[in-house]
Amino acid sequence: MASNIKIAPSILSADFANLGTEVAAITAAGADYIHVDVMDGHFVPNITIGPDVVKALRPHSDKVFDVHLMISPVDPYIEAFAAAGSDIITIHAEATPHFHRSLQLIKSLGKKAGISLNPGTPVNVIENVMDLVDLVLIMSVNPGFGGQKFIPGSLEKISQVRALIEKEGRDIDLQVDGGINLETVQSVIDAGADVLVAGTATFTGGPDKYAENIKALRGK
Repeated sequence: MASNIKIAPSILSADFANLGTEVAAITAAGADYIHVDVMDGHFVPNITIGPDVVKALRPHSDKVFDVHLMISPVDPYIEAFAAAGSDIITIHAEATPHFHRSLQLIKSLGKKAGISLNPGTPVNVIENVMDLVDLVLIMSVNPGFGGQKFIPGSLEKISQVRALIEKEGRDIDLQVDGGINLETVQSVIDAGADVLVAGTATFTGGPDKYAENIKALRGK
């Protein structure tokens, strides 16, 4: 596998009673990003964490905090997540009719901006905001819960986004989230992804296995 692959463990699969310890453990195990799934029970059918938890976790890792906002409306909360210590803030194209404005807001706060697409959303939705984004996240499951099976049709979308990124000519992360494991990882990389969100595949087996799990996902 390519050496430029980044692993972004999703703390949705961590032990929530010991989140700080878990974040420190995956940092030590070789994670590149810490992927924080924020869910509101409205845009997606689950409720997870808010900016205060992100702030509390920040001292436990010097890695990039990759914060994925699955919330709607999203604009009222962007500033709070930026202040809490997020490095990348990713919003959903489906969560607001004005995602161009939302991306501008993220950038104005000095953060990297990401845009995410659900499985049913076509790639052309983001063509006119590629100049603003630092990361594109393709959801390869329907968002809301961890541990779901990878949707094979996501591979074509990943390839389409890779083409958009190449056309843009900038360093833009192509992230994939959902069902990433040892069975699916190579096809996702082959399609063009370079940042892999892996929850279950990272946290299975407990802290003693985290480094081994991350290394296996990298294929080296």
